[in-house]
Amino acid sequence: MAFQESTVPDVYQANFEPTAYLDYFKLGQNPLSDEFLHFLLKHYNATFKSAGGLKGKLLIDIGSGPTIYQLLSACESFQEIIATDYTDKNRLELEKWLKKMPGAFDWSPVVKYVCQLEGSRDKWAEKEERLRRTVRQVLKCDILKERPLEPAVLPPADCLISLLCLEAACPTLGACRAALRHLRTLLQPRGHLVLSGGFETTFYMVGDKRFSALPLEEKFLLEALQETGFTIEKLEKAQQPAEGSDDRSDYTGMFFLVARRRD
Repeated sequence: MAFQESTVPDVYQANFEPTAYLDYFKLGQNPLSDEFLHFLLKHYNATFKSAGGLKGKLLIDIGSGPTIYQLLSACESFQEIIATDYTDKNRLELEKWLKKMPGAFDWSPVVKYVCQLEGSRDKWAEKEERLRRTVRQVLKCDILKERPLEPAVLPPADCLISLLCLEAACPTLGACRAALRHLRTLLQPRGHLVLSGGFETTFYMVGDKRFSALPLEEKFLLEALQETGFTIEKLEKAQQPAEGSDDRSDYTGMFFLVARRRD
């Protein structure tokens, strides 16, 4: 069962430990985590780095968590990136990496993998510096609010990324529809939403803490996007391997989609 709406933010602020969550992103330690990460990175690369890929002036990452991998392909296609998250700890963890502070997570294996996808594995250090230059701000965000980034005032974005955020933040399907409407207001007319996550997830573990999730089904997600003013341009899916099992989450598959704001 999902958390009650009034408690979701409080639970994350109190119990979500970014350093424990980052264990998911240590390549080579868990085959299922690696598969999920590789699936996402390949599609981010195809979306932002291929011929005709998405590009523009401003990209906003909604619910960044303490991670930067979702921005590695986009950082060369947009002039400015704004990272956002609800919890203070996640924003601090992002700042640690961006400012090269002691104890920051080592993303270099992931950055090297992305550079290999792009055909330039040896340029990983340049990629890191490019991302640090492109991320201009790390802001607080709450997608359950009508104005998710208030009190910050930003120009409409050319593109939004949101990864594993809807299912974590939204307590009900109705709240999920409302969150999509809220996100739409942050986009330029005909701007793009790049949305990804897991299907039918009811829980996930961060360290020894168990977090409830809103189980999203494909039919609901596509209908909700249509109802809230988006046109689906791309949908990629991958099932969790039948032989795989992961006691840290019960998702049944992964999705990666690109939608355009309909005006």
